[in-house]
Amino acid sequence: MSITDFCQWLYDTQLGAMVRESESLFPWAESVHVLAIAAVVGTISFVDLRLLGLASRDRPVSKLVNEVLPITWIAFVVAVGSGVMLFASNAVEYYNNPAFRIKIVLLLLAGMNMLVFHGLTYRGVGLWDTSAQTPLGAKIAGGTSLLLWIGVVAFGRWIGFTLDLAGIAGLII
Repeated sequence: MSITDFCQWLYDTQLGAMVRESESLFPWAESVHVLAIAAVVGTISFVDLRLLGLASRDRPVSKLVNEVLPITWIAFVVAVGSGVMLFASNAVEYYNNPAFRIKIVLLLLAGMNMLVFHGLTYRGVGLWDTSAQTPLGAKIAGGTSLLLWIGVVAFGRWIGFTLDLAGIAGLII
């Protein structure tokens, strides 16, 4: 089954039809999605700004991470759930939208950045946890994360304004 076939299947599901045909379900799902993304980006930004040494310099990184990550993950699950609903309503069109593809690539890169940070740099947090200055790897991870999430939000909004983005069609497959 190709990705396009999967998108058509998702479009043809009861979920896709329900979101498409309801007067209020799409706007509610979109509202929930935007609020959840705001929570995800907001909580991640707290950590990223701390890693960059621009905020909360007097707070241990591990404490900040432990406080915000549960909120981040809950909001992320809500964002994915509402995003699937939105996507199902017009899956083939969304998949063919360059802004959607760029958003997905940026999401994957943000996830990889997080995995690398937690797998490498954060493992040694005990050495720099309470220091106002963080190691270069932490700063790179924080800066990269901020840029990627800004991109996710920007391209996510771009999707919402047009499904025919000829202006950026040459940017991605």
